[in-house]
Amino acid sequence: MNNDILEYVTSKTKELLETPTCCQELKDMAQSWLNAIGTNQEKELTEKYIVELEEDLMPIDQLIEFSSSQTGEDYFGKDLAKDIAAHAKEIKEKGSLYCDCPACLVVADILKKKDDILG
Repeated sequence: MNNDILEYVTSKTKELLETPTCCQELKDMAQSWLNAIGTNQEKELTEKYIVELEEDLMPIDQLIEFSSSQTGEDYFGKDLAKDIAAHAKEIKEKGSLYCDCPACLVVADILKKKDDILG
């Protein structure tokens, strides 16, 4: 990937690591990717990083289903789960395809450059 794309993805990855909604698995992969920049493992970890990003971008219907479930209530707490479900339904009605939490927003930004990253 060219230097401009590398700088962009590096910056967004550091931003992702700071988000409160990024899961530990993605944080670990993001850090591994950052550590691999400039090494002979960079290409392999870039590919793995993209796969992890794609897996962690939460589709809006999945968020609605999870936050509306007992498991979602157990995870978030009843009131927060209810608020998340309501918010997710609202943004879906406005056309959102994915969760709009801080982590998902950064992931979506990175994935917009996927072809340039892997190219």
